[in-house]
Order: sequence, then C-alpha cells, then structure tokens
Amino acid sequence: MSARSTVVIVSGLSGSGKSVALKTFEDLDYYCVDNLPIELLPAFVRTLVRDDGLPERMAVGIDVRSRHSDLSRLSEWRAAAASLGVDAQLLFFEADDEILLRRYADTRRRHPLSRLGLSLPQAIASERALVQPLRQEADAVIDTSGLNVHQLRRQVITGFALEHSPGLSLLFESFAYKRGVPEEADFVFDARVLPNPHWDPELRPLTGRDPRVRDYLDSQPEVEAYAGQVAAFLDTWLPKLRSDTRAYVTVAFGCTGGKHRSVYLAERLAAHARAQGWNEVATYHREQD
Repeated sequence: MSARSTVVIVSGLSGSGKSVALKTFEDLDYYCVDNLPIELLPAFVRTLVRDDGLPERMAVGIDVRSRHSDLSRLSEWRAAAASLGVDAQLLFFEADDEILLRRYADTRRRHPLSRLGLSLPQAIASERALVQPLRQEADAVIDTSGLNVHQLRRQVITGFALEHSPGLSLLFESFAYKRGVPEEADFVFDARVLPNPHWDPELRPLTGRDPRVRDYLDSQPEVEAYAGQVAAFLDTWLPKLRSDTRAYVTVAFGCTGGKHRSVYLAERLAAHARAQGWNEVATYHREQD
C-alpha cells in the first residue's frame, strides 16, 4: 500500500451533531458507515482490504447505540486498525445539557438510552459517563452548544476535514451581502453585478444548484465572461498559495440574498478547480446548506 488510509471515528453525545458531521464527511467523498460496533473496527478494515481495497478516507459513526460495546477498549482497536494500514482519528462532539434538552424538545426525538426507562436528563447524564473514555482519547473535541447546523457543517469542513488533508485544500463559499462578508474569506467576489434570477417568478424559489437556475445563468454573456475571468485569476494565483503552513483557502462569492448567483458561482468554480486537478475541494453555502 503506497499511502496509509485514514478513518475518522465520529462519536460523542446524542444530539450533539454527529449525524450532521457524518453527512458532511459523506459529501466530501469519505466512505461512511454509521453505528458501527467499535469492536468491529478491525474486522471492518480487514473486509475492505479483502474486497475492494481500502478507501483513502473513511468515516464511521460509533456511539452508545452499540449497547454491548466496551468503549474503554478504543485504543486497543485503534492499534489493531493501525496494524492494517489505517490511521484512526477520533472526533468527539458534545454540548451542554440544557442545549441537548432543548434540541430533543424541538425535534421530539427519543434518546437512545430512553429504552432503559430513564428520563431525558438521566439518559443524558448516563451517556456522558459511558462515552467519557472516548472523550479522553479524542484527537479533537467540538462543543456544538453555540452552533447551528450550518455553522457545525462549516466547522467540520474547515476545522477537521480540510485541515487534516495533505496539501492545500479549497473551500468555495456563497453568502448574502445583507448578512455580512465572511471574515474567514481569503478571496471575495461580488456577484451582484450579474443578472438576478430572483426577478423571474419561476426561478425565485429555487437556488443556484437547481438546473433551471444554472441554465438561465449559463445563457447570460455577462455571467460567462465573469466566471471565465474569475477562473483565470484563480488558476494563476491559487497555486502560488501552496505552502506547508496553509491548510486551505476560502474563495467566497456574494450576492444580495445568497441564493442564486453566489451559489451558482461557488459550485461552478469548485467544479472548475476539480477539473484543474485540485483534489481537496469543498463547497459551503452559508445561507442555504
């Protein structure tokens, strides 16, 4: 095997955002499996080696739903996976009790430990104790108490997935100017000069990811010129930003509502970057994700 594979173990408290994180890794082309009994991690790796070969990047969800797993033996199973050519990294999610209580009240979901006849506060406290060995061994801990779904998704992308990728990674982000320019953006392009699909009643409820909006914007000469000039600029200057100290670059596109033009351009330039050979490319739509 020429390069070691990586598996991200996504774990933590129920209601803290593990499902959002795992779906984000899936969107970034990780090979994902949810609710894997932790003692099966080495067998899972061996099965992939035997069948199709190890994917370069994998993510597995492990938590208290695997009721008979001994979570304190994680280091043993990580070592077994390492012997098979896999670097296992543990990403742990948590949140304050009052936040977890509110999230369960809002979604009306049942806590996994409620099957034991526990009240919700008791189930949360019991789960904290059960997953403590995982938290102590985590490579990164993310507290989602103050994050909404969109902020959590971005933090997973930029704080872990791209930060732990070899070489320079690119994040193409869309935003609405009425909510401010993203502070973390390295390059910002203003799409408000372009024709606005908002004024077409049939396109207004759609987003820049919809084929009908893409077709409309593709047909506009101004859009074609704008996208071509931005692509030429990025092709010239992004390669010069490669260094050992920079993990990723954020290229942001803004329009009035962050719904049509900026989303379209972020997706289009991300596709262009992939075609140019950039291996680590992600998109994030601040107002839409």
